[in-house]
Amino acid sequence: MLSLSPGLPILTAAEMRTAEATAIVSGTSAVLLMERAVAAAVAAIAAYAPAAQALVLCGPGNNGGDGYGVAAGLKALGVDVTVAALSPPATDTASAMATRWAGPVVTLDQASPAPLVVDGLFGTGLSGPLPPEAEDVLKSLAGHGIVVALDMPSGIDSNTGAALSPPLPADLTIAFGALKRGHVQGAGAEACGRVVVAHIGLEGLPTGVQLGSRPIIHPIPRAAHKYSRGHVLVIENDDPHGGAARLTALAALRAGAGLVTLVGPANPPAALALMQRDDDETERLLLDPRTGVIAIGPGLADTPRAQAWLFRLLPDEIPLVLDGGALSLVTSKTLADARAPIIITPHEGEFINLFGPIGPDRIETVLAAARRSGAVLLLKGPETIIAAPWGEVRVNTHASANLATAGSGDVLAGLIAGLIAQGMNGFDAAVIAAWLHGEAGQRGGPGLIADDIPGMMPGILARL
Repeated sequence: MLSLSPGLPILTAAEMRTAEATAIVSGTSAVLLMERAVAAAVAAIAAYAPAAQALVLCGPGNNGGDGYGVAAGLKALGVDVTVAALSPPATDTASAMATRWAGPVVTLDQASPAPLVVDGLFGTGLSGPLPPEAEDVLKSLAGHGIVVALDMPSGIDSNTGAALSPPLPADLTIAFGALKRGHVQGAGAEACGRVVVAHIGLEGLPTGVQLGSRPIIHPIPRAAHKYSRGHVLVIENDDPHGGAARLTALAALRAGAGLVTLVGPANPPAALALMQRDDDETERLLLDPRTGVIAIGPGLADTPRAQAWLFRLLPDEIPLVLDGGALSLVTSKTLADARAPIIITPHEGEFINLFGPIGPDRIETVLAAARRSGAVLLLKGPETIIAAPWGEVRVNTHASANLATAGSGDVLAGLIAGLIAQGMNGFDAAVIAAWLHGEAGQRGGPGLIADDIPGMMPGILARL
């Protein structure tokens, strides 16, 4: 049995400003907060990218203040540091930190490449394109040396991850205080490189949006039996060809469900341990309280039988995992009117068909759709976003492009169903399944196919 572990909070820029303001009101000065950020950044840089020479880019705001502090800290470690400034410090805190730098300061257009480049031009406060001279310098430095970004690569919107200007891609980004939304979505997710959080003593951070994290595994109870571990029904398509539903069923079994039944034509099962029932026989199973969850949609075509099944299940109370073809048969209103607890797993195109365009802040868009539909919503993509209608969000970045293969999403639906069958709520199941799915992608390599993933689950679970 698995359970969800706490994840790192992910904040908006406004939430971060509020947290800092609260700390200042409580007696922690803005300069002390910056000193903590600088000390953590210097330690992280020294560990990640020790270098004899460094170029530190400083903007006029507090991100530039961080840069001056980092320059002084690196110099104290024996690094030959040059500071290139866009303009003089424009805040009291940045000015206070700049006085601690006694080394050379050149204008930004005089910046030249170094083995280590520290980007302290613009952080979380950026709301528009970079000044042209900053864009030119960042472009000239691309591909030269290791790049470390302070808080956020300059040019990236800290809320949406959008590139307001072409950023200087970072090898390492040091997030001060907490992750920001721009670290985990949009262009920012790639531009940030590896992201580490430098804790600066902020307390009471919002936890509604968190990073997906490694789940916790618990021993199976000694008295467990197949029904106590849960029964999953998987509704197959009318057409006996294709294996999407069978992938879903096998994944549910490998996720730990005690019993999985395929409902539909008598195809050769994907595993001898899978049960097979026709539609009439399944009516009895719907009345059995031991039936814990139903997955419908993988490989499903728009047929009278498919519609009948879906609209037979929506008013019931058995949790539903809807994927693939089922998502083309429902609307956001259908979902909101359903009695069954629902988990939907759309890719981007399916999401747009159901809810309309995805806004610049994908996290906010997915959360709004979950609230509107009343369903737990998992939006698949380079970063998988899972939102609950009560406002909880997890962003899973533990994944791999190796999962971009036919049938991978069908397996994910089965993992979710298998976890729900064991008593987990839909949100926790979706978050944990996304992590397990991503772990399989990372382990599997470029030749991974969907058929491989269920069989990898025992090994993955054994090592948790």
